[in-house]
Amino acid sequence: MNEQLREDFARDGAVVIRGLFKDWIEPLREAVDYNLTNPGPFFKNYTPGQTEGRFIADYCNWANNPGYRQFVEEGPAARVAQQVMASERVRIFHEHVLIKEAGNTKLTPWHHDAPYYCVEAEQTVSIWLPLDPVARSSSVEFIAGSHRWGKFFRPRKFTGVDYDHKADNLEMMPDIEANKDQYTVLGWDLEPGDAIAFDYLTVHGAPGNRSKETSRRVISTRWLGDNARYVDRGGETSPPYPELIGRLNSGDPLPEDEFPYII
Repeated sequence: MNEQLREDFARDGAVVIRGLFKDWIEPLREAVDYNLTNPGPFFKNYTPGQTEGRFIADYCNWANNPGYRQFVEEGPAARVAQQVMASERVRIFHEHVLIKEAGNTKLTPWHHDAPYYCVEAEQTVSIWLPLDPVARSSSVEFIAGSHRWGKFFRPRKFTGVDYDHKADNLEMMPDIEANKDQYTVLGWDLEPGDAIAFDYLTVHGAPGNRSKETSRRVISTRWLGDNARYVDRGGETSPPYPELIGRLNSGDPLPEDEFPYII
């Protein structure tokens, strides 16, 4: 990975990586099929009642899904994370599978991920890896530089309901969709093997899947760099990690057996 990519990540909060993951596409497709056959406890269907054009998701299954586990432990994502974060070490936080089937019209609202999570860290990155071709018109979009705004926006469920957070530093997300001309919006056409790396604080959203023939299957792995700590958000988090509540206090290091270092 070149230095320019690291500089672009630091400046914009999101960068595209071309072709690096192409050898992992078929194994990950098989791993997603396994996931859908064996859904985890956090499986969600955001389009209940629909049999076509669904939006479904699942997360926190990597340790129990052989294909996901192999990708996390042996794939190039951890090294990419280390390089763009400029960290000494890299640990896995969780994986998130997001599937918008062909013709799905449901928007992913503008948000950033950090307020959803029970961790704080200066070095963070998600690697958003599509397993199908994604046209620019159906792809996730990012607001360049928003990770440097110094803002912490109130998390909202993809159903449109706000999370019950008690923190007093949360702001409402501005109406980006109605004012996109005021921002530098990043987005890319993607082929299987391409990926997008973005900071947990980078504001992003996504349209529905405008393809009438192809699903948009994505596995997004979330990584942490040096000095990540647990934080109590004073309310619901996503993923919820109920086993950490009451066991850890804000500022405590994350348990390595549950969030292991890969590098």
